[in-house]
Amino acid sequence: MLDNLIENKDFAKIMQKNIENLIIFLFEKDQNFGILCRIEEITFEPPLPDDISAEFRPMTLFFLAGYTFDTASIEDDKLVFEAGFGADNFGSIVTVPLLGIMQIIVDETPLLINLASYKKKSVKSSKKANNGGVENSMASFLSNPENSKFLKK
Repeated sequence: MLDNLIENKDFAKIMQKNIENLIIFLFEKDQNFGILCRIEEITFEPPLPDDISAEFRPMTLFFLAGYTFDTASIEDDKLVFEAGFGADNFGSIVTVPLLGIMQIIVDETPLLINLASYKKKSVKSSKKANNGGVENSMASFLSNPENSKFLKK
């Protein structure tokens, strides 16, 4: 039952809007915060050197404070900020889809937990599913001898 909710497109839209509203609220209050994110959904521009990116775990915490907080903004359903990484403070612009944010944290306390796990289906796979569905439906229809009266001869 829970899976039906957390994988629902409408639930994902609600969570995304909640994440956006909370981040905007924190910006307005000038409140530093952390975000726990799925690292596979994050992009870095320029890309981070391999020795730095290898250190990230599947769920990574970024803390937005100081310069990083000052550069942060929401653009096209993504949180974007500039940060320095590694001993040499390698600069990169970090882009995080709002639904890739799993938690928003202030003072070690989660203010928001994102449970949405909705994934958009690719156009190719949905076309295959539709064609396969039509073929399967027709095969089921034809397998019943009673349905032969509905076919043109």
